Amino acid sequence: QVQLVESGGGLVRAGGSRRLSCVASGRTFYTYAMGWFRQVTGKELEFLADISWRQGKSYILDSVKDRFTISRDNTKNTIYLQMNSLKPEDTAVYYCAATFDSDSVLGNPDYWGQGTQVTVSS
Repeated sequence: QVQLVESGGGLVRAGGSRRLSCVASGRTFYTYAMGWFRQVTGKELEFLADISWRQGKSYILDSVKDRFTISRDNTKNTIYLQMNSLKPEDTAVYYCAATFDSDSVLGNPDYWGQGTQVTVSS
């Protein structure tokens, strides 16, 4: 079993930055892909970014790639989502996800975190 715990959410003003963290525990992670999704209230879940643990390759959604960055720390089994120049429309619950034996979390991830709320005020 894998546990994913997000942190770093909160209230931030428009134009500000926030770094989300997701710590994974329970299994070895070199065969996992991990990534980030978000869900705005009343809207569908949106994929944002992922990173392949074994290949080190990452992908960021085009609409946020000039503002968001995904990274990892192998020694801490942690991935990060650095969010800059935040906008009110970035307000959402942000979820960490992991998929076993894969280089992407697109599709149906095997594991999910509990989510962390990010609220961007105008």
